[in-house]
Amino acid sequence: MQITITTIKELRDLTGAGVADCRKALEEVCGDIKKAQEILIREASVKAVKKSEREIKNGLVISYLHQGGKIGVLVKMGCETDFVAKTNDFMDLGKEVAMQVAAMDPSDVADLLDQDYIRDSSKKIKDLVNDVIAKTGENCSVVEFSRFCI
Repeated sequence: MQITITTIKELRDLTGAGVADCRKALEEVCGDIKKAQEILIREASVKAVKKSEREIKNGLVISYLHQGGKIGVLVKMGCETDFVAKTNDFMDLGKEVAMQVAAMDPSDVADLLDQDYIRDSSKKIKDLVNDVIAKTGENCSVVEFSRFCI
């Protein structure tokens, strides 16, 4: 099967992986998007493990209010550089993590990372973090969070 630009774009939209990585994965599985997506998810996890040793020096504190201010969450997100901290991917990850904390009230960061993502139960929160690591090329993590409710 010939790999088209449209197929590469579709896979890239699903995974956020680079064009060359998408093409390579599609070539490995003869154009099967589902199998290529699985390959890219596995590769993202491997990349995340390799980058986890890098020092986190920057990041953001993200806030989220839910139910008209009845629940509030602060999440401290870490990354290597202020450049990545300012990207939409990193900020969106922080917002999604904050909403997860508001909805699921995890006991700690490890519990949070192992929870099913509220918007897509086929993913875990650690998968969202790994996706951003793969997109940005930097170590990113949930450092800590606080949940407040009335």
